Amino acid sequence: MFHAQILTLFPEFFDSPLSCSIPKRAIEAGLARVDCIQMRDFATDRHRTVDDAPYGGGPGMVLKPEPVVAAIREARRRHADTRVVMLTPGGRRFTQDVALEYAASPGVTLLCGRYEGFDERICDYVDEQLSLGDYVLSGGEPAALCVLDAVIRLLPGVLGSPESAVLDSFTEEGILDWPHYTRPEVFEGKRVPQVLLSGNHAEIERWRREQARLRSEARRRLCEKAREETRKGAQKKDSGQGD
Repeated sequence: MFHAQILTLFPEFFDSPLSCSIPKRAIEAGLARVDCIQMRDFATDRHRTVDDAPYGGGPGMVLKPEPVVAAIREARRRHADTRVVMLTPGGRRFTQDVALEYAASPGVTLLCGRYEGFDERICDYVDEQLSLGDYVLSGGEPAALCVLDAVIRLLPGVLGSPESAVLDSFTEEGILDWPHYTRPEVFEGKRVPQVLLSGNHAEIERWRREQARLRSEARRRLCEKAREETRKGAQKKDSGQGD
């Protein structure tokens, strides 16, 4: 069984998402287990303080090392083979390959940040740092849910059809899924491609592969354009033209 642990200040955040759809089925079938560990339980003062002002000044609060590291140690005590993953903008990018890697492991412990982030010394107590992308969330909980959902659906026996996970977007590196159609054959004048109605499985497979390639190339061009626009914007700002 895949065992996920979530170190969080808001365990209730996970109640609804884990009680429906694929995660619920996986948990009820005994294919996955998800435990939330409240980091505030490891605070040692009567106010259960988990954050404090940053040294050197500045806005916001920083998660203290004592309760967070104690929570990490408790997670390792409960599951010796767990992999502790800090969710933070500075981590390696989460991809389908990483999801496959996690799904093949005994389990992961996802460490969710809040406020201005973690005391830097906490980094020495985790196995790796992981990021969903170059944007800011109010905390690590939404990121943890994304990771959990992506991993749980890859576990053997979770999906109704094993092919579903194999044929997902990005399972083949950098390649998106092909377009999908279902009934009716015609909707507001838009028809299902004739090849999908032909019954010729070899032709259907060729069409799907070609459509996946075209989609992936189009996405790549959009990403390259966005990166170029970001680069030009940064150069313009550095030169003072953006003021």
